[in-house]
Order: sequence, then C-alpha cells, then structure tokens
Amino acid sequence: MKLLKLYRKHRHNKEQMKLASCIDHKPRLVQLGYTLMEVVMAVALLAIMMISLYGGISSGFAVVELARENLRGTQIMLERMEGIRLYNWNQLIYSNMIPASFTSYYYPLATNGESKGLAYSGTMVITNAVLTPPSTYSDSMRLVRVSLVWTNGNIRRTRSMSTYVSKNGVQNYVYYN
Repeated sequence: MKLLKLYRKHRHNKEQMKLASCIDHKPRLVQLGYTLMEVVMAVALLAIMMISLYGGISSGFAVVELARENLRGTQIMLERMEGIRLYNWNQLIYSNMIPASFTSYYYPLATNGESKGLAYSGTMVITNAVLTPPSTYSDSMRLVRVSLVWTNGNIRRTRSMSTYVSKNGVQNYVYYN
C-alpha cells in the first residue's frame, strides 16, 4: 500500500520535473575539430618515425657493406703477406717473382658471365728496413708494405699493411723439393 502511494507521488512529480540535456551540441562540433587535429598530428608523427626507421635501416646496410669491403681488403693483404713467408731471402731480394702491382676482386670465384664485383688494385713494395734506433742487422731486414685501393660508387678507399722480413727468418725452415 505504501509502495503504491509512493509510485503515484513520483508519477505526479515526474510531470513537474524538467530534465535538462547534459549534452551541448555546440562543443561537440569543436570536439570533432580537435579529433581531426589529433589524427593529423598522429599521421605526422608516424611519418617521421617511418622516415627515421628507413634511414636507420639504410645506414645499417651501408655500414655492413663497408665492413664487408674492408674485410675483403684485409683478406687480400693477408694473402699477399702470407705468400711472402714462402720466399727465401734470395728470391725476395734478387728476383722479380713478387709482382709490384696486382688486381684482385671481391668475388674471385665468379664463373663466366657473373660479375666479379669490386676490383681491388694493390701494390707491394719491398724496401730496406729503417730501424729506430739503428742496429747492426739492418742490412739483413726488409720492410714489406702491401697497399690496396678500391672505389665503390664515388668513394675511394685505401688500406695498407706492413711487416718486416729477416734474412734468417721463418722462410729458411720451409721445405723445398
């Protein structure tokens, strides 16, 4: 019974009560503008991030390519230096067995029709060793310097390596037939 009276009372008050809309339509138009601005800023930020990512990846590939070129150059120079160990003193000093200049390639085992890649031009120079301080055995030592030059694109790169060879060095222990 009390419930029914309470319901009737609320029903009469409902007609008297005016409900105001909590949503104002004018600010909603402003909100749409801000949403568009947020999308534009997000797209701009995404574009900057993608350009940075592309730049990072491309520079990473360039660094790897340069490292491979340098490694191949070092391999070529070591190959020439290891060959020096096989010559005895007379062959090293008095013969023309060691070429003064040479050319090697990035892919030396390429078959017919395939590109051999970069060309590495090298020089080998054998000179008297200048020792500091001078010593009595200076005449029985030589300085061997191998230098390489290669060009990739428009960039010229150079590397060099040097070692000393002694008259009574390791080449006397190599067995010859």
